Order: sequence, then structure tokens, then C-alpha cells
Amino acid sequence: MKKTLLIAGVLGTFAATAQAQSSVTLYGTLDAGLVYTNNSAGHSNWQQGSGSVSDTYFGLRGFEDLGGGMHALFKLESGFNLNNGSYSESNSMFSRQAYVGLQHDQYGTITLGRQYDSMVDYLAPLSEPGGGYGNNLTAHPFDNDNLDNSFSIKNAVKYQSANYGGFKFGGLYGFSNDAGQFSNNRAWSAGASYSTGPLNFAASYLQINNSRTGNTGGAVAAGQGSNNNLTADQQRTFGAGLNYAYGPATVGFVWTNTHYDNLIAASQGGSTFALPGGTNLHMNNFELNGRYALTPALDLDASYAYTDGKINGANGSGDPKWHTVSLKADYSLSRRTDVYVEGVYQHASGELGNAGANVAMINTLSPSTTQNQVAAAVGLRHRF
Repeated sequence: MKKTLLIAGVLGTFAATAQAQSSVTLYGTLDAGLVYTNNSAGHSNWQQGSGSVSDTYFGLRGFEDLGGGMHALFKLESGFNLNNGSYSESNSMFSRQAYVGLQHDQYGTITLGRQYDSMVDYLAPLSEPGGGYGNNLTAHPFDNDNLDNSFSIKNAVKYQSANYGGFKFGGLYGFSNDAGQFSNNRAWSAGASYSTGPLNFAASYLQINNSRTGNTGGAVAAGQGSNNNLTADQQRTFGAGLNYAYGPATVGFVWTNTHYDNLIAASQGGSTFALPGGTNLHMNNFELNGRYALTPALDLDASYAYTDGKINGANGSGDPKWHTVSLKADYSLSRRTDVYVEGVYQHASGELGNAGANVAMINTLSPSTTQNQVAAAVGLRHRF
């Protein structure tokens, strides 16, 4: 009897040790609801929405303790449309992230595969669209700065530091994988963040070269389904932001600056704006956001964003501008499940170059045919 108990105890210890040393976790977020738009391609519209607040996705992540502070890890993450079950990017199962890497407790993490850039890793958490409470409808026009993680970088090698007293930094390089043309559709990015008490600060940079070329196996392939809203010879984006928490309230400010050289096309909500070759687009985004925990279960958040655009080049000029205001209430039914209601208003002005008068275009929705657009959504979100 004693021997049996001893053997059972030893086996139990080994099982617990194995469990602690290696793990694989299934995780994800499901977000569905009803969305009303007052002007969607010229008509009012009621529709079932997938991902109005948070992206809908599932993934697998693994972690193995190798000893000496070293760990192996991987992540496979797939985005999809909850309305019909289709992939968010055609012909790509893991359209969000797919990587493997090594992590050291003191020296940081190196990963290889499809991954998000430093705009997403460091600056986005301080913004309304990329914050932990999410709000996809409030992304800046065309998600021009990728704070709403519209796309990820393929063929990427990424380094992220450990947390050194609140300071973190990292960088990413996405290879073109094109023999003889090293810069033909490559990307690189860098960023850093610092947190001390209630104050958080972050800054980051992203550059993509020749994403409109025929190299579809490069870092950011033109025509990535709904994930690539703007196509140009070169994209350069940089920005900074901060937020401050005081009791149940948090207020933040984010600024980003994006240049698109030789912009060929811009799309939003399934509609394409044809812009002739030689068009350059420059966009400044200024965002003020805030959040207040009215009760432990009920959060209120609001934001205002102003986007100042400039179009120039051999084929005309323009000065598109957008004002976007949002208000959202979120009630937690449990730690994993919540319900939300939100409203978004956008006003546009100026010209989109030779494409004509600028129009309102709330993110993920079909553009309005006028300068104004209003959207309201009510939904259910579950995390697992």
C-alpha cells in the first residue's frame, strides 16, 4: 500500500512538472452584433456585424521551459468573419500571426514568421482602435497608420526586449524573399514604450517598400483581401502617444504621421477609390481618447480624432480631412463575456484628388455618398 502511494506521488509530481514546463493554449475573441448605418453607399443599412469592436479570431499559443531562463514559444492566429465563417484573408488560414521563437527572461524574445509591426506592439495600445477595450469602428481613415492592425508582416524576424523597469523596446524586419531584389516588397519597424505608475508613453516607426509590386510573397503583398487598404510604392509611418490613469479614469493622446509615395489605390469597406499613378498621400492623425470605469462592470469610453490629409503629384492635388467622434458603453456579464453599445459620427471635407469630393468612411463600413456618416452598434463579445 505504501509503495503504491509512493509511486502515485512520484508520477503525480512528474505530471505536474511536465505541465508546468510545457503548455499549449487555445484562445480567441468572438464579437458579433447589429450595426445601423445611415448612409452606406447611398442607402441606410441594418446588418449583422462581425468585429465591430474587437477582431474575431482564434489561435493556439505554446510555451516550453528549456531551463536556465530560456523558453521556446509559438503562436498560430487566424482571423475570420463570424457572420459566415470565412477567413479574413482568402487562401490564408493564419492571416494574423504565425511564428516560432525563443525567449530569455533577461535578454528578450526573438521570433520568426508572420507578425505584427511595432506600430501595433507599442503605440496601438494607447489608441482608441488598438486599446485593450477595442473599437474597430474608430480606426483612422483607411487605418492608414495600422493602429487597428489591418495587416501583419510576412517573412518577419522580430526582437522584443524584456521589461527593464517599465521600459521595453523592439524591432522587426520583413524580408522580400525575392531572389535578386532584396528591397522588392520588404518592411521594417521599430518602437519603444515606457510605463511608470499611472503614466504610459510609446513611440514607433514603420516603413514598407514597394508593396504594390508583383512580388506577392513579400512582406506585405498587394491585394491581401480586406487587410490591405492602401497600396503604394512606399509607406512611412511614425507616431507617439501617452496616457495617464487617475483612479477609475484614463485619458490619452496619440499622434501619427503617414506618407504614401506613388499611391495607386485606396479601399474602404469593399469600395475602391481609383487614384492615378504619381499620387502621393500624406496624413496626420490626432486622437484624444478617454475611459471611465463607472462601476467594476460598466465602462464608458469616448474619443475624438482629426485626420488632416494632403494629396499631391503629377495627377492633381487634394486636401481630404476627417473628424471622427465615438462613444461606447461596455457592460461585463462575466470575466470573459460582455455586451456593448456604441455610436460613431464622422464628417469629411476637402477633395480626394482626381477621385473627387471626399466622403465620410467609418472604418469597416461601406463609405457614405456624402460628407457625413453615422453608425450605431450593439453587440456581444466573448473571450476564451
